[in-house]
Amino acid sequence: MAEWIYFIHPPRRDFAVTMTDVEKRVWAEHAARLERLLAEGTLILAGPTLGPVNTGIAVFEAEDEQAARAIMDGDPISASGLAHLELRPFRASFLRGRP
Repeated sequence: MAEWIYFIHPPRRDFAVTMTDVEKRVWAEHAARLERLLAEGTLILAGPTLGPVNTGIAVFEAEDEQAARAIMDGDPISASGLAHLELRPFRASFLRGRP
């Protein structure tokens, strides 16, 4: 199983503190989906960067790029168009608890 990362580039600086009600709803759906992926064992870790630029990341496992893109494209944020998502292959080279 290969590791992948997607970056979530929000539409503006200080996004976390300036979200509209519509954006809050979509981000809540996004968080619920990430919780499901974590419970399924697909998601390795996810979260936002803090400070004025709130880029989010999701690190997960998928068989290949097509499967990884399907996971990213299934994120409610992708469908909403409220942020730019960027997929890249990833390798968790140094991970606590993993040799």
